[in-house]
Amino acid sequence: MPKVTRKDTAGPLKEVVVPLTQENSASQFPPLSAREQNENRIEFRRVPVPQHRMTPLKNAWMSLYQPITEQLKLDMRMNLKSKRVEIKTTSDTPEVAFLQKAADFVHAYILGFEVQDAIALLRLDDLYIEGFEIKDVKTLRGEHLSRCIGRLAGKGGKTKFTIENTTRTRIVLADTKIWILGSFQNIR
Repeated sequence: MPKVTRKDTAGPLKEVVVPLTQENSASQFPPLSAREQNENRIEFRRVPVPQHRMTPLKNAWMSLYQPITEQLKLDMRMNLKSKRVEIKTTSDTPEVAFLQKAADFVHAYILGFEVQDAIALLRLDDLYIEGFEIKDVKTLRGEHLSRCIGRLAGKGGKTKFTIENTTRTRIVLADTKIWILGSFQNIR
């Protein structure tokens, strides 16, 4: 590779100041609306579905499909080969944020929430899902862990329903994981 030498004759860089005029400072175009910004952009979300949730998903497919396609104006399909629900925007989609709402809605159902509870994610903006493992709170193994899960659920689910009603949240006990759907204040 040839050597490159710096010319000694080159002086210091000069600063060029361009005065701002009324013409330069403001754009001459009106701002784009949300629909115009997203007109040609098609975005995807893919939500993975575990094997044990495939049958419940197939059984409740229409109750999941209708709100997404009719209210949010998104396309939704199930890819059986990769076991993923694929959601994409269309030219009729009013906002791109609806894509994430739909993905959260499907994910909530896959985690184990009822369809009616998951639909609240579409309607309300301040809801979210938080999950944690029982081992994050206290290290338990074997029968102690099973007893702990049993205490949280209660006899016939009474304790779980009481917690849900007092905190105004929804709770799913899935093996050693606990998922909570609610507003930020209610989850804390």
